[in-house]
Amino acid sequence: MAEILFVDDDDSLREANVQTLELAGLAVRPFAGAQAALSAITPGFAGAVVTDIRMPGMDGLQFFARIRAIDPEIPVILITGHGDVPMAVQALQDGAFDFLAKPFAAGHLAASAGKALNARALVLDNRRLRIEARSESPLIGDSPAMVRLRETIAQVARAEIDVLIEGETGTGKELVAAMLHRGSPRSARAFVAVNCAALPEAYAEVELFGHAADAVPNGRFARTGRIEQSNRGTLFLDDVDSMPLSVQSRFLRVLEEREVLPIGGQRPVPLDLRVIASAKPGLEALIEQGQFRRDLYFRLNVVRLSLPPLRERREDIAPLFAAFVREAAAQTGQAEFRITDAVRRRLIEHDWPGNVRELRNFAFSAVLDIAGTGAWEAPELGLAERIRAYEEMLVREALTQANGSVARAMELLRVPRKTLYDKMNRAGIVPSDYRVQRGRK
Repeated sequence: MAEILFVDDDDSLREANVQTLELAGLAVRPFAGAQAALSAITPGFAGAVVTDIRMPGMDGLQFFARIRAIDPEIPVILITGHGDVPMAVQALQDGAFDFLAKPFAAGHLAASAGKALNARALVLDNRRLRIEARSESPLIGDSPAMVRLRETIAQVARAEIDVLIEGETGTGKELVAAMLHRGSPRSARAFVAVNCAALPEAYAEVELFGHAADAVPNGRFARTGRIEQSNRGTLFLDDVDSMPLSVQSRFLRVLEEREVLPIGGQRPVPLDLRVIASAKPGLEALIEQGQFRRDLYFRLNVVRLSLPPLRERREDIAPLFAAFVREAAAQTGQAEFRITDAVRRRLIEHDWPGNVRELRNFAFSAVLDIAGTGAWEAPELGLAERIRAYEEMLVREALTQANGSVARAMELLRVPRKTLYDKMNRAGIVPSDYRVQRGRK
C-alpha cells in the first residue's frame, strides 16, 4: 500500500500534519521517532517519508542517510526550522525529494507528499519493467509471426514515433509497449501506463491532465496528471478504444501540440514524450459508430503493430506453457509437475480465446492441481472450492505483476480495497512476499 510515513517527535504537530495529509486523501502512518519508522522501510517500500530534522536520538538527516542506504530512490521530504534551511538545501543536493521550512501551508505539505508518492510509483513501475526485461524471453515463440514481431519491435523501438498496438485481449499488448520503451532512447525515463478502460468518465480528466495548484484554495488538491508524469518518457494508453469520448478531443491537442493544460491551469506545460496506445481489433467500426474520433485515430496510428492471437500460432503454445509452468512452480513452491492427458488435450484442442493470458492462468491452475484431472475431468473439488482456488491464483498473479503493490493489484483486478484484503486474508497471502519474487522463473 502506498502510504506516507510521517515522523515528528512533537505530538501536536504530528497529529495536525497527519490530519492534513488524511484530509487530502493520503494514507499516513505516524511515528514519534526515526528508529521506529526505520523498521517499516524496505527496498520495496511503496510510499514516501516526511520527517522533521530536529529530533532526539536519530535526527532527520541521520534518518535520511539510513533510508538512502536501504533504497536511494525512496522520496524523503524534510521539515526544517529557519536555522536548518542550509542543511536541508544540502540534503536536497544529496537526493532528498523536497524540504518544507516552518511555518508552511497545509496545502504545500499535501501537494509535495502527493508528488512524492507519484514519483515512487514510477520508480517501482520501471523496476518492474527492468526485472521483466531480464526474464529469459519476454515474447516467447518461434512461429513466423512472432519472429517478425520481435524484429519489428526492435526496429520501431529506436524511432521517436508514436505507435498503435492492436490485438485481442490477452495477446500481450502491454508487454510489447514495455519492450518498445526499453528499446528506445527513453528507456531510463518513466514508463507511465494508463488503463483507459478503468477510467471513470467523471474522473478521467483529472487522472490524465492533473489539477493545477492555483485552481483550488492553498493548492490542497493539486495533482500532477499521468500525461505530465510521462514527460521525457513514454505514455502508454492501454485500451485507448475505451477512452471517454469527452476526453478524446482534449487529448488530441496533447498529441498535436505536445503540451498539456492541467484543469484550472493558466499556462500549458510543454511535453517531450512518446505515446504508445493499444486497442482491440475493430477500432475502425467504433469510428463509424461515432464512439471514437477519426482524427485521433489517424494521429495515433503512425505505426501499427498487430499482435497475432494464440490460435493462429499454435506451435508457440507448448513453449509458452512450459515457461509458465516454471514460473508457477517457482512462485508456488510446487517442486514437481507432471502433465496429464486432460491437460495435454486442453493444450491441443482449446482455441484459447483469452490468448496468452488465459494460457498462463491455465498453467498456474495446472501446477496448483486445479487443472488436469481436477478442473476438466471428474472434479474432486466442489464449485465453491474451485472458485476460491481460482480467485486465489488471480490475486497471486496480480500481486506478482504489481511487484507486491496492493494499489496496483486493485487496478489490475478492478476490485475495491476491502474486497482484495478480504481475499488475501482468507488465503493467507502477504503482499510483501511478492516484492522479492518478481522475475523468478
